[in-house]
Amino acid sequence: MDGDRQGSAERPRTPFSRRHLLLGGAAAGLGASALVGADLLAGRGEPPAPAPSPAPAPEEPDGGETVPFHGPHQAGVETPPQAHANFVAFDLAADVDRERTRRLLTLLTDDVAKLSQGDAALADSEPELAYVPARLTVTFGFGPGLVERVAPDAAPSWLRPLPEFAVDRLRDEWSDGDLLLQVCADDPLTVAHATRMLTKDVRAFGAVRWVQAGFRRARGSEAAGTTMRNLMGQVDGTVNTAPGTDDFERIVWDGGGNPDWLRGGTSLVIRRIAMDLDKWDRLDRSGREESVGRRLADGAPLTGSREHDEPDFDAVTPLGFPVIAEFAHIRRARTDDPAERIFRRAYNYDLPVTGSEGQDAGLVFASFQADVDRQFVPIQKRLDELDLLNEWISPIGSAVFAIPPGCEEGGFVGETLFDA
Repeated sequence: MDGDRQGSAERPRTPFSRRHLLLGGAAAGLGASALVGADLLAGRGEPPAPAPSPAPAPEEPDGGETVPFHGPHQAGVETPPQAHANFVAFDLAADVDRERTRRLLTLLTDDVAKLSQGDAALADSEPELAYVPARLTVTFGFGPGLVERVAPDAAPSWLRPLPEFAVDRLRDEWSDGDLLLQVCADDPLTVAHATRMLTKDVRAFGAVRWVQAGFRRARGSEAAGTTMRNLMGQVDGTVNTAPGTDDFERIVWDGGGNPDWLRGGTSLVIRRIAMDLDKWDRLDRSGREESVGRRLADGAPLTGSREHDEPDFDAVTPLGFPVIAEFAHIRRARTDDPAERIFRRAYNYDLPVTGSEGQDAGLVFASFQADVDRQFVPIQKRLDELDLLNEWISPIGSAVFAIPPGCEEGGFVGETLFDA
């Protein structure tokens, strides 16, 4: 302590105190300002820079966007695909009869109508998670078991498991189900919360049979309307018809021979397709393109220059071989019958790798069509017979659901079935 005081005493004194320096600096600044002002008044010097323009208002986040719930068709079919999806299938309990099924569908409809518009579900314990709808849609699908409980004679002829195909390696844990909820949104937290709320609704009526989570590119990472890519790097779904067109109406919504309760509805086929990506990695690029019939870089057919060019299946190489081989995926999927068409709305899946196992990845293939037997099955038979892609893919799950029409306010999804 004494040493500190002695050191202070030896410091040279200055005639300016801290207070003097501060006040003097302020005065000097004032004097400089006065001189500048004098120069301006005298016509000398430059005028002051204009005041900066106000910053632009921040853009509204995409998470507030909503998709209408009520209407003649259910949302989630024509809706531009969102970035994330959960496909959740339920088995109804044995004691769930017609009236309990009605109560379940009424409860689900009420909660989905709220959640899709950014409002909390009726018994939502985390309502804050519902306030970002991010284009949330929930599409209801009815399996044979649900229709049997409500109107046994009302099931369309195609509402049953698909025929057996040689390429199938189906597992029960990814197949069938009485009720499906397709939950889609651009935000994974929104999907997770909506899935939890709706699963709680079903808990008293049945149990989850399977959940298949899927994803696409994040919204905004590519231009709207860009065809998705699967995990094999392929452009997936080039020939899809455009929603809102007469063509789409015929392929998806035209009930044709379907029962009246499905008017305004459609069907959904879900196929879980496992991909052997490690084996695919060992194939060179030209082999990959020949197996598909399209270039990987831009999705153009091997006979064209742009993705949406019509393939020329008659074109041959200088040696006389078809440019697009007989085993190429796009040749096997094509037909001259305009009735054999579907609308794809697929998602990728990629589960964590454990131990020394390879990547558990693939495609949650989802297709909508008015009639499964007339439109989907013939395509799948041709793919089953000769598609070279079968060397790298295996369907391990399969389910068929009837997609009822939408409902108006005060009604519930599926009410037309109760009038059948």
